[in-house]
Amino acid sequence: MPELPEVEGLRRYLSGALVGATVARAELAAFSALKTFAMPLSSLLGQEVERVERRGKFLGIGVDGSWLVFHLARAGWLRWYDTLPPAPAKPGRGPIALRMGFEGGDADGASPADEASGASEKDGTQKVPGASGITGGVRGFDLTEAGTQKKLAIYVVGGLEEVPGIATLGADPLASDFTEGTFADLLAAHGRTQLKGVLRDQRIFAGIGNAYSDEILQAARLSPFKLAGSLASEDVARLYAAVREELASAIERASGKPPSELKDDKRNSMRVHGKKGQPCPTCGTPIAEVSFADSFLDYCPGCQTGGKLLADRRLSKLLK
Repeated sequence: MPELPEVEGLRRYLSGALVGATVARAELAAFSALKTFAMPLSSLLGQEVERVERRGKFLGIGVDGSWLVFHLARAGWLRWYDTLPPAPAKPGRGPIALRMGFEGGDADGASPADEASGASEKDGTQKVPGASGITGGVRGFDLTEAGTQKKLAIYVVGGLEEVPGIATLGADPLASDFTEGTFADLLAAHGRTQLKGVLRDQRIFAGIGNAYSDEILQAARLSPFKLAGSLASEDVARLYAAVREELASAIERASGKPPSELKDDKRNSMRVHGKKGQPCPTCGTPIAEVSFADSFLDYCPGCQTGGKLLADRRLSKLLK
């Protein structure tokens, strides 16, 4: 699943490619993916892209008076085209959920307001090679989703807060006002919940998912099953630093990369997530895994649990 760093990487890329461009095509191929009906998808046509923003794992493309918002869920992704295929996206059982095309604009990622304030540099927006000055062709992207469980969600709304999932998001872990004190208060408020669950709960911390929660907990040397309310002050400080550093370094790696490279970059950068049986790069202990009905977590027994293997509840049931 794309998490905060990958979605932020997409935001920066799309901002560089689309701000100032006009929506030329909007073709829905998976009707179940569209979750709103008050504003038709066609209302975006002819509108100029003013901004691209992220809220947690949600990405929003803002035009005059409305937003195209999407959440890629577990198996969704964005496929970018410097020149969009001329054929319309066809409804059916294929992977394409939505095709969006854009034309015109200088595609340097900065609106006039951004240029005046220097926001295009401050927020990491990148200039997209080959997109600047395009006037004849139509560039754009497909939203795709693999597998049979279709959970990718698309919204056309007047404001970002109209999306239910955005309205209930918790704190952004990289926001300037996200202090160690704020972090400690949130942990205390959910003190009877295991750390893994607290970090993944989008109503508490927006944008952290299964993979980065594993990486954060390994960096902080804390068990994923440890209760949030049981941490000593030094544990809280270490976990707070790990949250900020792991996400910031992942965003730095993602910046400047096209969408086609982001998933592999994430996979290759993981120390423990998806590395079951491989030696921990910190202490050399083989990475262990706990499986659940529809997910798993990975951890280092040497770094995080004092050498103890955590109970795999699903496997334990099978062995009974």
